[in-house]
This record gives sequence, structure tokens and C-alpha cells, in this order.
Amino acid sequence: MSRAIIEIQDLSFSFNGQPVLQDIYLEVKKGDFLAMIGPNGGGKTTLLKIMLGLFAPDKGSVRVLGRPPQKASHRIGYVPQDVDINLRFPVSALDVALMGNLKPGKGWSRPSREDRIAAHRALEQLDMGPYCDRRIGELSGGQRQRVFVARALVTQPEILFLDEPTASIDTRGQHEFYQMLKQLNERITVVLVSHDLMVISGYIKSVACVNSNLHYHDHGEITGEMIEQMYHCSVDENCPVELIAHGLPHRVLKRHE
Repeated sequence: MSRAIIEIQDLSFSFNGQPVLQDIYLEVKKGDFLAMIGPNGGGKTTLLKIMLGLFAPDKGSVRVLGRPPQKASHRIGYVPQDVDINLRFPVSALDVALMGNLKPGKGWSRPSREDRIAAHRALEQLDMGPYCDRRIGELSGGQRQRVFVARALVTQPEILFLDEPTASIDTRGQHEFYQMLKQLNERITVVLVSHDLMVISGYIKSVACVNSNLHYHDHGEITGEMIEQMYHCSVDENCPVELIAHGLPHRVLKRHE
């Protein structure tokens, strides 16, 4: 059996005195492809940032690769929800990928030959090698996201965290992006926050429904039961969400008498 590389025990977190997460238990095994889904404000991104070591829980423990998250940061890749980059700035895809090798507090220094080789390798792995000299503002939304993933992969992390990675990508691009993540998952553990319920079910291996509490499901199918847990509504009610059953999309609608 695969060992757990992320372990969360009895975790709670509040922000400005307001409870955000309560009594969270989670184990993520090596090689998993976990999607965290749930309503806005339910705590998905907060939990992701706790696993990254960006937030500290009020109580409970978090271990990533057997260590506190901050001490495992060099083995983690992260693609945030909103990458703060000026698309008009004359920076190339290669320049962005090279940013993955910048060390906190070290300031800017000329990239080494090894840094450039690693950045080229990461771009080529994501089919972005031919675009390495293209300005980032000239790329499509899907291509830019691949570059940002390449930046996270430059250090060859063991876990890749992504927060709403396809928010600016059209439906076709979303499928292509998740297919790329599925291929990466052959050698790296992937944890992402997503609202793409219509898309992700064909690619992920497990689901964490997060809405203050957490319910873990060790399969990739998103079901009506999960929707009820997340949104506190019955699939027999007018619950305005879509789910995936056996790989096919279904609209959850109110039952007609």
C-alpha cells in the first residue's frame, strides 16, 4: 500500500475570530490525484495554504512528507489561483519558468546553466518547449497555465498543489489541462482545488468535500451524496449544481410532481 505523504489530524482554523475549518482529518497517499471541492467560503483554499505552510492552524497537526510543511517546501510545487504577473511586461515563458529556481531572501542572480536546463526540461515536459522565447502575454490562457505549472516543476517536487488552475481556460482547454495533470500524476502526487465538477471526474483519483468540515472519498466519481454533504441540500431539491455519474454529466434539478 502507498504511504501517506500528507497527514492532517484534528485540525481547526479561524480567521478574525470566525471559524473556517473544524475537526479536519485527512491522509493523502503517494501518487494520489486529489480534488478538493466545495462551496465558496467553505475553506478549500485555506486548507491548501495550511498544507503549504502559509497559514498555521489554531489546533491540530499537519505533516507533509513526514515534516512540518515549512520544512518540506523545497519538495513542494505550487500554482496559486491568481498568478500576479503583468502580461504587458516583456518576459518570456522561459523567464517565468526560471522564476521557480529563485530562492527566498537571496535576491536576483543570473540563472546558472543548470537552472536553464531545468527550466527548458519543465517547459518541454508540458509541450511548451517551442514557446520558450514567446512573451507570456502572447500566450493563450491554457498555455500560460502550463508555463506556471512548469515554474512549479523546475525543482522537481514530489507534490504539486494547484488552486483553481483552469479558472481562465475555456472548456476544451480545461480537458487538455487536466489530461496534462493526469500524465504528471504518473510520477508526482497532485492536490488541487477546483469548481470544475463537470470536468475533473475523468481525471482524479479521490475527492475531499470541504465545507468547514471535510469528507474524504477514495474514488474520483462525484456523486449526489457528496453534493448533499457540501451544499446541505438534497438532490431531490432545487440544488443548483451539476455532478458526474459514471463519467457522464448530469444536472441536479428539483423533482417535478
